Amino acid sequence: MDRADAINAKNARKTENAKKAGTARKRVLVAGIDTSTQSCKVRVTDAATGQMVRFGQAKHPDGTRVNPEAWWQAFQEAAQQAGGLADISALSVGGQQHGMVLLDEQGQVIRDAMLWNDTSSAPQAQALIDRLGLPEQGQGLLAEHEAEFIDPNDAQHVRGIKRWVKAVGSSLVASLTITKLAWVAQNEPDNASRIAAVCLPHDWLSWRIGGNGPVKSGRANLDALFTDRSDASGTAYFNSASNQYRTDLIDLALGRHDILLPRVLGPTQVGAVADPAIAGSDIEGDCLIGPGGGDNAMASLGLGMSVGDVSVSLGTSGVAAAVSPAPAYDMTGAVTGFADCTGHWLPLACTINGSRILDAGRRALGVDYDGLAQLAEKAEPGAGGITLIPYFDGERTPNRPDAKASLRGMTLANTKKENLARAFVEGLLCSQRDCLEMVRGLGARINRILLIGGGARSQAVRDLAPCVLGMNVQLPQPDEYVAIGAARQAAWLLEEGRNAADAEEAANPGQVPQHQEPHWPVTIEKTLTGQNQPQVYHQYVAYRG
Repeated sequence: MDRADAINAKNARKTENAKKAGTARKRVLVAGIDTSTQSCKVRVTDAATGQMVRFGQAKHPDGTRVNPEAWWQAFQEAAQQAGGLADISALSVGGQQHGMVLLDEQGQVIRDAMLWNDTSSAPQAQALIDRLGLPEQGQGLLAEHEAEFIDPNDAQHVRGIKRWVKAVGSSLVASLTITKLAWVAQNEPDNASRIAAVCLPHDWLSWRIGGNGPVKSGRANLDALFTDRSDASGTAYFNSASNQYRTDLIDLALGRHDILLPRVLGPTQVGAVADPAIAGSDIEGDCLIGPGGGDNAMASLGLGMSVGDVSVSLGTSGVAAAVSPAPAYDMTGAVTGFADCTGHWLPLACTINGSRILDAGRRALGVDYDGLAQLAEKAEPGAGGITLIPYFDGERTPNRPDAKASLRGMTLANTKKENLARAFVEGLLCSQRDCLEMVRGLGARINRILLIGGGARSQAVRDLAPCVLGMNVQLPQPDEYVAIGAARQAAWLLEEGRNAADAEEAANPGQVPQHQEPHWPVTIEKTLTGQNQPQVYHQYVAYRG
């Protein structure tokens, strides 16, 4: 169903309902779905107020490679916990970014999805950078205005980074989808030859909710796959400024581009209607499925962020993201120039190591979260000279996929539990300060920092965040902001449908919708304050190099 048909159908239902005299307006419900690395969460929400009505959650398998069927089973379990979706008028899916889902002609998953935190494609990332840096690649589309950003003295690798940034907004690291395509092409040629379509976790789950899936014979309905600008911008084969796939870059990675890629939708375009067996069976008409989005962009939407706001999210990964009215091009490749879920952009810097740094500290010291905070509180800023470089699983920002964590500056005098506890907390926050400084370096205004994610619940993090990050930090009430953002998009979809009867947006997925997203209040639990301690970050910078 295209957007015009969906709007016309919805308006027809509205007119019919209005004819029912004497009946009160029934509360309209939407659902926001967060298919994250660790679990699936379903938030049933009042479309008018943003108030949560019901909630469900189910765990995903551990690991960096996962069979997508586990996501489907978790979604069904979470939806059931949330009381079912029969009364839902619209839904959207936010999901972990970059995960590569490969489908054959029959819609069967070819191999386990390689997730964002699978760093095995680091060699392919470097090889693709070098390949795009070859002199002969500076011809055709890639040569446009090269004199503005390529120095004649640039080494091949530096030239390659700059060309990737100009082509798709980001340089390559192992997290990005295109590097995983190259890995499969080189390591699993039989699987590569079977690829009929490539999609992302949120794309695949939306497709299944729409009633699609593998078939025993013939060709599956792969044309029904859709995505949005935010998630597509994390593949490194989509240009969010021109809203076009770069099939020439897919050629570079896979050796061909005769594969189907999901349609890229604008912020309030209808992607599909839900299978009534899954959602919407008890409402008038169909349950609409929104374009969805990447988890970072959905969290931004859930927080109601605007220009000048930066979110620091401490989950499995650590992410600093800023809303920008224009694309960001970081020629060093450190900051990724992603799109957001509103028609703008979301330059961000991401670390592979997030709140799990605290878990490592707890295990090493044999304490719980409160115990870690109590120990850290007893130590002086800078942990007596000890610094943790927290690259436990390698790192993405800075790009050090083979790195390991290390404790620096230890002496017989300062090696105490209190200093070690503080070093773990400061190490986590300093890695996020790195991200903030990179985003700020692109000219992004940082007027307000919002601290979210599971790691934000740590008292130690709350105590030290303003000291290490260098300014006051606002602490939104802990909530599932990715799921809230997805629900808000679903409500926006309905609202936009009520206010517009055309499909002009379909011609330009990057166009900002005519009407703003629904206003849902965000409760700020408190503003964290503390004395700026620049020496902590300077000590960290000196050791990490």
